[in-house]
Amino acid sequence: MTSIGLFYLVLVAALYAFFYRRSAERTVQSLRTAGKALQTMAPLFVGIFGLIGLFEVFVPPQLIERWLGATSGFTSLLIGGAIGAVALGPPAAAFPLAGSFLQAGAWPPAVATFIVCWVSVGVVSLPVEAHVFGWRFALARNSITFVVALLIGLIVGSLA
Repeated sequence: MTSIGLFYLVLVAALYAFFYRRSAERTVQSLRTAGKALQTMAPLFVGIFGLIGLFEVFVPPQLIERWLGATSGFTSLLIGGAIGAVALGPPAAAFPLAGSFLQAGAWPPAVATFIVCWVSVGVVSLPVEAHVFGWRFALARNSITFVVALLIGLIVGSLA
């Protein structure tokens, strides 16, 4: 366990101990709610971390470095953005995968673009968005968001 993970675990335990003294009944209710959320999310996170494990073992770092590395320049931003735009899952799942990209030699701006696109561009959900808001709006929002993600990647590159 990392020191950050241990810090959060101790912090949460301390908060539960504090609130248990104030209201044992509500704290137990909170623990039940947290347990239900864990039951719901655990299979998803186990699957995501399983995919990350497969990714790290079966995708050679040279491929990541070639496609998402600094030597690919702007193309790596486009590839990172495209991968993020079609990815599925909760935004929190993007971070472990992004960490794997970085360890494999990806360029930080491409990884930043990947994360921003994962969170904000919805290629997979585009038909639903278009049905609700119209194609013009959905395409404009996704296009503008993709361009902004590229700009954020470039800003990250200028700060790194």
